[in-house]
Amino acid sequence: MKNINRYVLFVLAILLVGGVVYYLSDIVAYILISWVLSMLGQPIMRFLMQLKISKFRLGPNISAVLTLSFFLVIFAALILMFVPLIAEQANNLAKVDYAAIATALEEPIQQFNNWIARIGIAPTGKDTSTQVKEALTGWFEPSKIGNLFSSALGFAGNFLVGFFSIVFITFFFLKEKNLFLNFLLMLVPTEYEYKVKKIMAAVSKMLTRYFGGIVFQVSIITLLVSVSLSLLSIQNALLIGFFAALVNVIPFVGPAIGATFAVFVTISSNLNLDFYTEMLPLIGCVIAVFAIMQMTDNFILQPYIFSNSVLAHPLEIFIIIMIGSKIAGVLGMILAIPGYTVIRVIASVLLSEFKIVKQVSNRMGL
Repeated sequence: MKNINRYVLFVLAILLVGGVVYYLSDIVAYILISWVLSMLGQPIMRFLMQLKISKFRLGPNISAVLTLSFFLVIFAALILMFVPLIAEQANNLAKVDYAAIATALEEPIQQFNNWIARIGIAPTGKDTSTQVKEALTGWFEPSKIGNLFSSALGFAGNFLVGFFSIVFITFFFLKEKNLFLNFLLMLVPTEYEYKVKKIMAAVSKMLTRYFGGIVFQVSIITLLVSVSLSLLSIQNALLIGFFAALVNVIPFVGPAIGATFAVFVTISSNLNLDFYTEMLPLIGCVIAVFAIMQMTDNFILQPYIFSNSVLAHPLEIFIIIMIGSKIAGVLGMILAIPGYTVIRVIASVLLSEFKIVKQVSNRMGL
C-alpha cells in the first residue's frame, strides 16, 4: 500500500509540474535554454578560471562575462554572415522570372503531364508558365505583405524579450554553477536531495555531451555541404550548407527540406542553363552531395553522438521521435531525444525497482 501511495504521489507530482510548465512555457523555455548554454559554456568557464595573467586570476564574474561574450560574438557573426545572404536570396526570389523558369522546366513538366494523362489523370489544361507561376507566386502576393510585416514586428518584439531574458539568466547560471541545482533542491523535500543531485549530475553530463555533439554535427555538415557546393560553383553555398545543417537536426524530414532548398536555389540561380545538358546534371550533383552528407551523418556522426550521450537503442530513438512528432510536431521531434534522456535518468533513480528501468539504467551506466 505504501508503494502504491508513493507511485500515486509521483504521478500527481508529474502532472502538477507538467501543468505549471505548460502555463509558464515561455519562462520555462528561457530557463532551459539558459541552462543548456551554461552547460556548453562550462568548459570555457573552467579554462578562464584556471587562466593566470601575471599574478591575477579571473573571477567568476569576469569569466562569466567573457564566456557570454564569446556566445554573443558567435551569434553576431552568424547574423552578419547569413542575413545579407538571406536578404539577397529573398530579393532574387521576389524578382523571379516565372516565364524563364517555365521555359527551363517546360519539357519535363510537359512530359509529366503526358504521363499522368496516360495513367488516367486529367491534366490541368494550363500552360507550363501558368502552372509554375501559380505554384510560386503565393509567397509574394502584395496583399500578404501587411500581414507579413505585422508578424515580423510581433516576432521581433518576442525575440528581443526572449534574447535579453536568456542572456540575463545565462550570466547567473555561468557565474554560479550550481544555481539551477540549488533552485531545484528548494522545491523538493530534504530526504530527496541526494537523488535530485544524482539526477542533475547525470543529466548535465549526458546533455552536455549531446548538445556538444550537435554543435559538432552542425559544423561538420556545414563544412561538407558548403565546400562541396562551392566546388560545383553553386551560389550561396555557405548559406545552403548552414541551412542544411540546421534543419538536419529535425529527424527524418530535415535532410529532405535541406536538399529541396538547395535544388530550388540552384534552379533559380541558373535559369540560363539548358535543362537536359546542364541543369539536370547540376541538380544531380547537388542531390549527390546531400546523399553523401546523409550517409556521413547516418553512419558516422549520429552513431558517435548517440553512443556517447543518449546511450539508447536505435529502435528506442525511432519510437521516441515518433511520439515527439505526435505530441508537438517538428518541435517535438527536435526535443524528443534530450527530453527522453532526462526522463530516463529520472526513472533510473526514482523507479529503479522496475525491470525495464533497470535495463535502461544498465545501458546508461547508472
